[in-house]
Amino acid sequence: MDPIQYRSSDELKALSKLEDKKNKRLADQLRKMKEPAVDQLFHPLHGEAFQQFDCLVCANCCKTISPIVTEKDIDRLARHFRMKPSAFIDQYLHIDCDKDYVFNQAPCPFLMPDNYCMAYESRPKACREYPHTDRRNMRQILKLTLKNCEVCPIVHGIISELKK
Repeated sequence: MDPIQYRSSDELKALSKLEDKKNKRLADQLRKMKEPAVDQLFHPLHGEAFQQFDCLVCANCCKTISPIVTEKDIDRLARHFRMKPSAFIDQYLHIDCDKDYVFNQAPCPFLMPDNYCMAYESRPKACREYPHTDRRNMRQILKLTLKNCEVCPIVHGIISELKK
């Protein structure tokens, strides 16, 4: 795998737009494969990518997108900040068009200037699992994976490697 370099989300969006047809072609090919085979392509590249890239250099995900925040996440975060869940919701969350709780703002309210998360141990499940390239059944989330190419250098690197 080529070395993964930091790119801003603006740079990644522009690159993804240029590569859109090739990325969609790759996704179409992957959808034709059996699920375990798709996972076997992604998972080693995920491990390799995380060995060579430090997310603290980037934090594009925390700066630009808001994760879905579940009831369990709300309870855990409210405990972390010693708040009642209802107060946490009032202060930090709103319901989006898909009827999910998301943060009121981007960047994430818990992102510190050094790109560390002040609620790291209690962060939402979606943050824990991001960028989702080590999930089982990767074939089912190919659309999300291509969207994440616009934000995450790791996802962009994995997709670039798969296109070779």
